[in-house]
Amino acid sequence: MVDIKRNPTRPVRIGSVTIGAGHPIAPQSMTATHTQDVAATLEQVNALHAAGAAVVRIAVDSRHDAAALPAIRAGTRANLAIDLQENYRLAADVAPHVDKLRYNPGHLYHHERDKPWQEKVRYIAGIAATHDCALRVGVNCGSVDPAKKEQFAEDDSLGPMLASALEHCELLDAIGFTRYCVSLKDSDPQKVIEVNRRFAAERPDVPLHLGVTEAGMPPDGIIKTRIAFEQLISRGIGDTVRVSLTVPNADKPQEIEAANAILGDIAAGRVRSVVDYGLSSLNIISCPSCSRVENEAFIELAKQVKAMTAYAADHAITIAVMGCRVNGPGETDDADLGLWCGPTHVNLKKRSRELGAFPYDAILPRLREELDRLIAEREHGAVAH
Repeated sequence: MVDIKRNPTRPVRIGSVTIGAGHPIAPQSMTATHTQDVAATLEQVNALHAAGAAVVRIAVDSRHDAAALPAIRAGTRANLAIDLQENYRLAADVAPHVDKLRYNPGHLYHHERDKPWQEKVRYIAGIAATHDCALRVGVNCGSVDPAKKEQFAEDDSLGPMLASALEHCELLDAIGFTRYCVSLKDSDPQKVIEVNRRFAAERPDVPLHLGVTEAGMPPDGIIKTRIAFEQLISRGIGDTVRVSLTVPNADKPQEIEAANAILGDIAAGRVRSVVDYGLSSLNIISCPSCSRVENEAFIELAKQVKAMTAYAADHAITIAVMGCRVNGPGETDDADLGLWCGPTHVNLKKRSRELGAFPYDAILPRLREELDRLIAEREHGAVAH
């Protein structure tokens, strides 16, 4: 076993598990069922718990979702975390039934826009303290605090993420709420490595939740995640982890299996050389299946995109396939070609430019047309130079 000197993070209790302060790195996952379907959600929560998930996260987008939580709580021994989306006030409805609340600083602007974000965080922290909940400040590359983005160069995606996370830590510390962890996620493992290293250098006391968002389907998604985890955990950075895979609902426990395999390999010194992933070959990213997906055809579409684009494997092009309207529109902006999936149509983008919405059975030919055009444009540019 390799003797890894862990960062001296403070302990944060989440139900029956504690992260940080040298405790074992805790794997976690997220349900992909519709939260209001209590039976299906409970089945998945308990399957993830049985697979070894220390924490299971559930998305709550509405009061109808929140109303399902008492029955879910009653049916499982798992430590439950809730993903607050755009309505921060749902914290009061969900906190009595869960062990951790996760909020995204970039989503605090969607509800009560005239109210300062600091008031909203104080409200969330107050609810968490009253109901014995931990917090996660979840910063995501595709939904960064807009006020922070304005302070940095357009090509600096990590600066706003880091500044936002540090600012929220400062506020939580100032109001006396220290039972929190932080996550800084991107779909590029190299960016995940850099931004988490920078955060850990500034705040070595704050436990970090590691993950590569939209890692995609196995095995590619596992490889991307392994790249980031090896470089961070080997340096003592990271207290809990999520492997985000695009898999059918029944296969969600694969995320825990993959996380445990990676953690075991790192502890045993079985690590691989980090490659410069995606810079000289086709890179397909896709989000993990979760309860925000509005059409499960998204999962099959991600597989079809991977198969259809195999002919372009030697081209340095990134294609993003996103499953919902919450993160999809923003998180496809950095991809050369992006698809974000709605209930009946798939929205096609070229970087931030919208190219139209197409039925699921018509999107692949349209995507291939744009991919061929992009390859031709780049080859023509190379010849011209």
